[in-house]
Formats: sequence, C-alpha cells, structure tokens
Amino acid sequence: MLIRFEVSNHRSIDDPVELSMVAIDQDREAARAEPLLGESLLPVAAIFGPNASGKSNIVAAFAWLRDAVEQSLRTWDEEIPVEPFAFGAGPTSPSQYTVEFTISGVRFEYILELDVAKVRYEGLFHYPEKKRRRIFERDGQELKLQRGLGNLSGTRELLTERTLALSIARRFDEPLVSDFSRAIVRTQTMRPAPGHGAPRNRDGRLPSASQLESTFRFFQQPGQPSLFEEDAFPNVTSRERALALLRLADLGIDDVVIDPSQAGIEPLSRRIRLVHRVADERASLDFAAESDGTRTWFHLIGPVLTALHEGSLLLFDELDASLHPKLSAQLVHLFHDPSTNPLGAQLVFTSHDTNLLNHLNRDEVWLTEKNVRGATRLGALAEFAGERVRKSQNLETAYLHGRFGALPQVDQADFLRSLGLIG
Repeated sequence: MLIRFEVSNHRSIDDPVELSMVAIDQDREAARAEPLLGESLLPVAAIFGPNASGKSNIVAAFAWLRDAVEQSLRTWDEEIPVEPFAFGAGPTSPSQYTVEFTISGVRFEYILELDVAKVRYEGLFHYPEKKRRRIFERDGQELKLQRGLGNLSGTRELLTERTLALSIARRFDEPLVSDFSRAIVRTQTMRPAPGHGAPRNRDGRLPSASQLESTFRFFQQPGQPSLFEEDAFPNVTSRERALALLRLADLGIDDVVIDPSQAGIEPLSRRIRLVHRVADERASLDFAAESDGTRTWFHLIGPVLTALHEGSLLLFDELDASLHPKLSAQLVHLFHDPSTNPLGAQLVFTSHDTNLLNHLNRDEVWLTEKNVRGATRLGALAEFAGERVRKSQNLETAYLHGRFGALPQVDQADFLRSLGLIG
C-alpha cells in the first residue's frame, strides 16, 4: 500500500508537497493496520480545491514517476522529459520525488532527484525490522548495491546519465526491486475529457486499447474460469464480478454482449451491446446509444476490478466530471469496505463535488490552493492550519462556509466592469 508521496518542482508545484495515506483515526474498519509500520493506512484519499490550484498536478506527478520507471530505459535518450515549475529557479533546479510503499508489510522508500540533463541522485531502501537498509543508491554515475545482491550488478553496465537505475534493476530477478517497482508501474491513472463520458488519460487522450481491454476481458463468456490463478474472491468468475459492478450502478442493465466474431478486433472497434431489463422485458442497445454516465461506469469496471484484485493504486483525476455523485460515492465505498477490498487497494482522486465529503473521513481529505507566487500548496484537512479538525464535524458544510479555505474566490466586479455594466 502507498504510505506517502512527496514531490517538488513539478508543473505548478514548487516547494515540496506531501500526500500521506497514514490514518489518524485508526479505530475504524476502513483503516488497514500495518504492524511492521506501526500505523494504519487509508484506502482512499481525496484532493479538493479551486480550479487551477494544482489538484491535477499531484496526480500527474505520480503518473510521471510511474512512466519514468517504466520507460526511462527505452525513451530517455536525448533528454529527461522533466516538467519543472515555470517561475523563479524552477527551470534550472532539479525535480524531486519520494514515494513509500509497504510490500508484504515491509516499508520501502524510493528517492529520485533529476533535471533535464541527468539523474543526480536515486536511492531505494527498505526497513526490515524497522531499520533502514540500502537496496541500491546512486549518486550521479556511481552505483552502490546492498551486499548479497550481486544479481543486480548488470545494472551498472546499462546505466547512463539519463536512465533510472530502478528501470534497469527491475529487469533482473531480484524480488526486493521487482516487487517494489511493480507497485509503482501497475498504478493506473484515469482522467476525463471535457464533454465526454468516457474517461481519458492524463494527456487528454482516450484510454488505450489495453486499458479498455482490461474491462472487456472481464466480460468473458459464462462458464469460463476466473482470469486469475490466486483469487481473492474464490468461486466467483471474473464475468460475474464485472456484471455485479455494472449492476451496482442501478442503471437497469442486466447483461453485456460482445460480438464473439470480433474477438481479434482492437477493443475500441468492437461492437458491444448492453442488455436492459424493464419489468419482464429485455432489450439490447448498442454501446454508442448509452448515456455518458453509463459508458464511463462501463470503462471503469476493468481498472477498478484490476486494482481491487491486485491491491494496487488507482488515480482518478476529476472524479466528479465523470460520474454521477451517487456513483462516485459507490466507488469510494468499494475501496472503503474490506469485503470488496480485501487486499488493500487504494483510490486517490481529485474532485469539486463537496457531496463526497459526506462519505469521507477527515484524514482522507486534502486541500490545494495557490500561494502568491502561483505555486501549489497541499494541506491535510485533518490538521488544517495547525488546528485539529473534529472527527464529528460536518465536512461539507464547513468546507462550503470557507472554514478550510481552498474555495474559489469569485469576484464579479471585474467581469461586470468588462461588460460595461458598472463603472
């Protein structure tokens, strides 16, 4: 599970900001105890704030790190595609990323510092028996390995100034590295596009065929075995799970039919029909005829079920732009409930929908705003302005009344003046 993520000098983020999944209120079912960590971790975190305050950039920074780990060995030939803060010293300063996960209960920490020209520092550590031990540490081109990890020695031969050691080392058969890197790489990111129900990725493009395939593959024909060998939900086929999640939205849909003659066709081009039931009648409609909300929920089934099965991280930018508030609340509940999320999958999302505050605990809410320099600040609602927010407080009411700040400042005077309606 994700413990925390810290980033500096990325897009609108200048000074370091940190998102922590450590629970403050540990005496509730949703909080997952981690004995070796001595803490409980949260399955959900929500980031609220005005438009252009940098909410999306928190999610984008983690997605950037995931892509870096997955792609640096193949694509970072000419330069490193950093996205530094545009003002002040940002363009000439390194960007820094720190991420911590628990892997099989053990805390792992990864630190990265780099600029457009080279990787300045990189380190991967773990904490067996709560003591910090180096797996590898890289200062420029000098790479040090933990004693006994000789099978990672080939990393040195492939290391360049613009390649992550983690990208190289994850290809060798060393569980300490491969298990941690897998936690980062299997993180999924969803983002909507304006005016479209189907969620798009962080660059505004439609989900890739592989992402859509993650939904289609769950709707396999009845009678086929589960997709997974080791199953957190024994005796339930993948198709049954997908249909249950589709029906959970209460959209009146009873079944999904995918033309079997199109099995080899790329997912975006396949003909899909959703079977609706009204009283005793059933009728199938082409997927294109469904509402934006229905199509969005369908596309989410694969990523959500994959995260719940793997116990992995799902990042969702602008959740409220994609789903009806009731469906957003259902999604949050799926990750909260240990019966539907037995492996500790985590959902981190951004939103403007204050109704969701009624479904979140105080330690699951984070707020963004921009300072006078235009840089994003991220703060935990549970520790707002150094004053502990009461567990019993109505979060939505307090937020809408400006109790926690992070609200858009609406000034109509300039707008009316530009229209010539006032002097």
